[in-house]
Amino acid sequence: MIHTHELARTFRVGKDVVEAVRGVDIDVEEGELVALLGPNGAGKSTTLRMLTTLLEPTSGTATVAGRDIRTEPAEVRRRIGFVGQGNGAGGDQRVGEELRTQGLLYGLDRRTARRRADELLDLLDLGGASDREAGKLSGGQRRRLDIAMGLVHEPGLLFLDEPSTGLDPHSRANLWEHVARLRERLGTTVVLTTHYLDEADDMAERVLVIDHGRVIADGTADELKGKVSGDLVTFSVGSEEDARTGAGIAERVPSAGPAEVVAAVGRDPEVRFRVERGDGVLPELLRTLDAAGVALLSVRVQRPTLDDVFLTLTGRSLREEEA
Repeated sequence: MIHTHELARTFRVGKDVVEAVRGVDIDVEEGELVALLGPNGAGKSTTLRMLTTLLEPTSGTATVAGRDIRTEPAEVRRRIGFVGQGNGAGGDQRVGEELRTQGLLYGLDRRTARRRADELLDLLDLGGASDREAGKLSGGQRRRLDIAMGLVHEPGLLFLDEPSTGLDPHSRANLWEHVARLRERLGTTVVLTTHYLDEADDMAERVLVIDHGRVIADGTADELKGKVSGDLVTFSVGSEEDARTGAGIAERVPSAGPAEVVAAVGRDPEVRFRVERGDGVLPELLRTLDAAGVALLSVRVQRPTLDDVFLTLTGRSLREEEA
């Protein structure tokens, strides 16, 4: 559905040349949901704008939905849907009318445009809002309307640029439930950018991490997390002496990394270490700590997150970069 080779874009700012995208190679298969992650300025939005023909590449090649973005931009646009960060519907336009007009602009006849509008209103739980003005919808309803507008011409490929930004947690969950239903029913290929790492973790079948204009990681969320050197095991104890003893025991666990003792003022000392399959080593670890007389107060195992992946790859936290 998408194939790029050394796709690049530079901008001139005064006398300086800024390399926003430095030659990315991307392949997206039909039916996939792929997330692009990266901090502001990493190049993900510029990449998305090139793939949707809103920005011409400086160099490189790309085909999107079987068409060349340089030589056949109009054909690319016929075959994709695009939901940007802003609302696409006019605030004073009625929801059903806006959808039907969108269909006509894509060349559908009036009967087909009306049928598609009705189908999408029903599919996205907007049936009762057909005669309401778009500007009077809730934030979640407006985002679902934007998605409906991007799908009215039945594209095989849908681009979502931060679709849930600004929505409350309930509206975000509701939006993704509808996207999952769309994919199940229509088989739509989806490419999205998001600042919410949990969305990419839960929804995406593949994750591309972009930094400084390059793709630095590509794989499933679990594959990328496997690069972080295992789960983080943390246990708290009753004294600093127990912490030192516990750290020595932890470092003897097979495949464990170095153990770190954290003794914060006013808190019980903690021991932290990373190990493959933390849940699997926990029973034996607890037995050994107990046999050594360590006063164990609590224990937890944390799977790596996509932010841990970014931290491992770049030395920076994606959450901190976004903030």
